[in-house]
Amino acid sequence: MNDFSTIKITDSTANPAPLGLLGFGLTTVLLNIANAGLIPLTSMIMGMGIFVGGLAQIFAGLMEWKKSNTFGTTAFTSYGVFWLSLVVIWTFPKMGLANAPDPASMGWYLLIWGFFTTVMFIGTLKLNRALQVVFASLFILFYLLAIADFTGNLALKTFAGYEGIFCGFSAIYTSLAQVLNEVYGKQILPLGLLQK
Repeated sequence: MNDFSTIKITDSTANPAPLGLLGFGLTTVLLNIANAGLIPLTSMIMGMGIFVGGLAQIFAGLMEWKKSNTFGTTAFTSYGVFWLSLVVIWTFPKMGLANAPDPASMGWYLLIWGFFTTVMFIGTLKLNRALQVVFASLFILFYLLAIADFTGNLALKTFAGYEGIFCGFSAIYTSLAQVLNEVYGKQILPLGLLQK
């Protein structure tokens, strides 16, 4: 006689969120140091965009899918391809493969990412305070950069760069807090967990 009892499989895989947050945070800080006018936009930022902001986040998104985390899958995979698309926008015109976008086109590009991020921020209201800070500062960043492109306001782009540096560091903090809290088995860096 066959035994059709249910077998429960325990998930013993690592938390992929710190990888995704770190990939996002490091790349965001560097790009926004450039947006703030402190360094030029060079291949260093593009390399980070492809490999750290792009591929590392996509890997994290795929690992979140394995853990049945729809929010994590959507966030990390989407922002991973955002970084890859941004590098394509920068490099394809220089390679003669496409026309460079005009400022209004870039404004719309950033605006649609701002809208997406606003909706994702609403999702963080059920998660923790640290993620709320990351996503709130990110949707503000996208809107500031979009307005700067629509209006040609360089001072606003510089201001957005400093706001983006804050956003990136908030993601780095959230990443490292999760790593250290797990390693030590207690709260080393607070994440502002919500009461259930």
